[in-house]
Amino acid sequence: MKKVGIVMGSKSDLPIVEKAIGVLQEYSVPFEVRVLSAHRCPAEASAFAASARESGFSVLIAAAGMAAHLAGALAANTTLPVIGIPCRSAGSDGMDALLSTVMMPSGIPVATVAIDGAKNAAILAIQIMAVEDTELARKLDQARTANKNDVLKADEEIRARYK
Repeated sequence: MKKVGIVMGSKSDLPIVEKAIGVLQEYSVPFEVRVLSAHRCPAEASAFAASARESGFSVLIAAAGMAAHLAGALAANTTLPVIGIPCRSAGSDGMDALLSTVMMPSGIPVATVAIDGAKNAAILAIQIMAVEDTELARKLDQARTANKNDVLKADEEIRARYK
């Protein structure tokens, strides 16, 4: 199985990234985690993205706050799918990061999840991999069924409580 590359712009993004790591571990998806800044070490970030396919990656996830150019910088250097996680920062609610991540020029797409949406980034990466991996697809189906059952159980409890 190929692996997912998770890149964060700074170590301060780790609490968000750990949510994606947890989901990938649940699904037994191999991954590698890096700290590479689009602004502080652009050559290294570019080299990582340019060699990602040959290094066995199938999807890249990029988490960054503030200017949040990391996902776009990675996408500019690979044809692998890139998923951006815009992160809140100390001085911002994350809208700046969201807009920096989602507003990509034509031809360089970045799939973007919600602000701090690391779990959905991991699930989206798994869905992309599941196009070719029936075991991952089966696990996704099981998770969806479990989620549905949880909601239906909650509905039943609430309906019984307020009859």
